[in-house]
Amino acid sequence: MGLNKMSVIDFSVYPQRQVVRRRLLKAGAALGAWLIIRPAISASEDLASAIRGYTGGAVALPGKVKLDVAALVDNGNTVPLSVAVDSPMTAADHVVKIAIFNEKNPQRDVIKFTLGARAGKAEVVSRIRLATSQKLVAVAQTSDGRFWSDSVDVIVTLAACIEGDV
Repeated sequence: MGLNKMSVIDFSVYPQRQVVRRRLLKAGAALGAWLIIRPAISASEDLASAIRGYTGGAVALPGKVKLDVAALVDNGNTVPLSVAVDSPMTAADHVVKIAIFNEKNPQRDVIKFTLGARAGKAEVVSRIRLATSQKLVAVAQTSDGRFWSDSVDVIVTLAACIEGDV
């Protein structure tokens, strides 16, 4: 019995296959990039949409609000945070409401607080759950109708709030 020689296929005689293969590889790479980038774009648009809904379309200006939350969180099940707004809290000039929004949890508006001039301080403290690393935004409305905001990017090492979690 003789040894079978492995035949080597010379694909240079099949230029059409190389073109098709390259196109498929490019399309696959483009699809992969789109699948990675699309959720991030969608999450940012959803966050902006939730904030616009809260402000009635008004722009939330940066400043006056201080969102205090750790930049690195070990466990997303309980994340302490506080929001303080620079306001004299008088009858003529006070904070009316404060809301906290998140980028990637199933529900974008996490907490909403209503305040009045007699609150004394425009400061709230709470704990929230975070599904994953994401941006948090605090928005406050003052009695003159203007909206102010602050945002923090939070890295979560152990996530909570999985999609579908209520």
